[in-house]
Amino acid sequence: MNTRSAMSAGARKGEGDPSAPGKLSSGQRKAIVAGTIGNTVEWVDWALYSIFAKVIADEFFPKGDGAVALLSTLAVFAVGFVMRPIGAAVLGAYADRRGRKKGMTLTVALMAGAGFLIAITPSYEQTGVLSPLLLVLARLVQGFSAGGEFGSSSAFLVESAARGRRAFAGSWQQVSVAGGVLIASLLGTLTTSWLSDDALHAWGWRVAFVVGALLGLVGLWLRVSVEDTESFTRTQDSGRTRTNPVKAMFVEHPAATLRVVGITIAGTLTYYIWVNYLPTYANLTTGIPLSTALLSQTLCLIVFVIALPFAGVLSDRLGRKPTMAGFAGGFVVLAWPLLHLLGDSFLSLFLVQLVGMLLILGYSANCAVIMAEQFPAEVRATGIALPYALAVAVFGGTAPYVTTWMHESGHSDMLWIYVSVASLISLAVYLTMPETKDKEFK
Repeated sequence: MNTRSAMSAGARKGEGDPSAPGKLSSGQRKAIVAGTIGNTVEWVDWALYSIFAKVIADEFFPKGDGAVALLSTLAVFAVGFVMRPIGAAVLGAYADRRGRKKGMTLTVALMAGAGFLIAITPSYEQTGVLSPLLLVLARLVQGFSAGGEFGSSSAFLVESAARGRRAFAGSWQQVSVAGGVLIASLLGTLTTSWLSDDALHAWGWRVAFVVGALLGLVGLWLRVSVEDTESFTRTQDSGRTRTNPVKAMFVEHPAATLRVVGITIAGTLTYYIWVNYLPTYANLTTGIPLSTALLSQTLCLIVFVIALPFAGVLSDRLGRKPTMAGFAGGFVVLAWPLLHLLGDSFLSLFLVQLVGMLLILGYSANCAVIMAEQFPAEVRATGIALPYALAVAVFGGTAPYVTTWMHESGHSDMLWIYVSVASLISLAVYLTMPETKDKEFK
């Protein structure tokens, strides 16, 4: 039986059948593996930028004030997020019209190409202003790609699961994102630990980006070889695909669209602070060596990646609302003590990162499935991608900049308020939204 046939049989057996045991077929498992690995290698390139933010600041901006250079680098990081809603609208609609497979193939090609451009871009000392301009161009392309990736890959993974296993399948989207960050963190740990500072600045960080781009080719090959989902092919065969999925999303599903934004606010803010930026932030605020901070991040990410599928299973059993409310409520209560515990020792940073990442499991294991369950198949990729990207652009992309600005302006002790308020907003959404664990999936 080929992959499409196996997926079709699994979908007919599992989707919409209340008595289905929820066992994934071999075709569904293959699809989830292919989707997960492809998404992992794409996010390596995206995460490398924040990991090497301080090195990139030295290479691509004028020498002088290191804080200004770092803020400029983080501003470019935020610029990439400006493109995410545009990529979400264009590539999400493309995936709803042409298929999840074609959408995912395009996003990984764009991400790998932009990562390679960053790797070969000359420094500011060599070409002057052309250097940061090329950096901005590469980040714009990466942001465009990332904007469409979440919707396409989330729809693909959730649609590839039987009804009772949707959160488990969707959790692998975030396993792949965290896996990409983990690989990037490992590359950062190795290069900062094994290379001298001169070697790291001269060529070491570029090697990491080249490795990321080559891994992107692996992801491209995997995505070319996989079949599309049964949900999409049913929609296409029945003529339910929309000419303008973006318009259909806003006009026909306004409440679901707003709900996705609210779902995302706390998740994206805490994720980008704890999972992506905390090593750099700790280095700035406490003076802990970057290599030590990256080692802590790598170890915590290993725990996070292993725990994610189990959190997905818990969501399939208990529901989306209690597991997501546990995440947001936990940060409302613990944001202040966690951030005040942050010190210049490995143990303090490790404990802060680990507790934060364990809380984030409640969001990360659920975000793909809860968003997919808000929309029908004909607008699902767009409905996931666009409101999510808008929220990420505002709250995720600016998080490293805001936290660094707080430190430079002497307000680091107020970061917990930023986290707590965002968590309160999302907690209100989680407690009032309808439970979708047993919702019919079409």
